[in-house]
Amino acid sequence: MEKIPLSYFQQDDVISLSYSLIGKYLFTSLEPENIVAGGMIIETEAYCGITDKASHAYNNRRTKRTETMFCEGGTAYVYLCYGLHHLFNIVTNKKDIPHAILIRAIKPEVGIDIMLSRRKKKILNSELTKGPGSVCQALGINKQHNGITLDGTTIWLEDSKIQIPKEQIIKSPRIGIDYAEEDAFKLWRFTLNPAYINSLS
Repeated sequence: MEKIPLSYFQQDDVISLSYSLIGKYLFTSLEPENIVAGGMIIETEAYCGITDKASHAYNNRRTKRTETMFCEGGTAYVYLCYGLHHLFNIVTNKKDIPHAILIRAIKPEVGIDIMLSRRKKKILNSELTKGPGSVCQALGINKQHNGITLDGTTIWLEDSKIQIPKEQIIKSPRIGIDYAEEDAFKLWRFTLNPAYINSLS
């Protein structure tokens, strides 16, 4: 597989980019273990910056937390949700255009033992890395990784060149954004069909 360059994340269309990340691979290698862990991205959500009422940067909101979203595409945006779960997002587009993609789930494939340990689980199943909080916990991602670029050896993405049939990617509304009014109904959540995932095993 090939590491995805930062330029890939600097495309203008965050919706199509979010869609295109289905089937790509997300990896981490963190101290002190330095064990590579990760798997195939199977669920994402797109957030369209200042015009998207569901985005932290809606209406050009710039705060200590959201400032990372205004970085150049290919930067990690990690924040704590409800004081409980870290969520990992990929900033996209050019500098000062705060688009982002939330990684909601991966198919665990590499570093299973370390992911089970981090999640305090004994049995491997789809719940290990299902949900954005679970993804971060399994991969060891937390706020200290906020703002790093995704071209190093800490967090990165790779392209396996797997061709995912379009009919296997489900489009649906994003989760937990009832406050976003009409934007809550936009089909900007992309999920790989579970039956297709099982066929890959």
